[in-house]
Amino acid sequence: QVQLVESGGGLVQPGGSLRLSCAASGNIFMIHVMGWYRQGPGKQRDLVAAMAKDGSTNYADSVKGRFTVSRDIDKNTVYLQMNGLKVEDTAVFHCNADVEDTLGSVEGLWGPGTQVTVSS
Repeated sequence: QVQLVESGGGLVQPGGSLRLSCAASGNIFMIHVMGWYRQGPGKQRDLVAAMAKDGSTNYADSVKGRFTVSRDIDKNTVYLQMNGLKVEDTAVFHCNADVEDTLGSVEGLWGPGTQVTVSS
């Protein structure tokens, strides 16, 4: 069983910064892609940023230049540094990971989410 645990959400003023962390634990052989999605009020869950094991990244257009995704491969952890936060960034941020276990099975997993609120 693999679990994802997020941390770092909170309330911040427009223009502020937050850093999210997500750590995976359990029966892990390899994590192929690890990243972040977000779901605003009344909206669908959309990709924010993700990083593959080879270091390649994918960002939503709305966060390019403001958010940076990074990974610590050895710690099975992904980070999201968010700068220049806007009111429209308010959402529940979910960690996502494509995890391969020691038997070779790959499964997409979600964390429970962490609330990010941008408000003055």
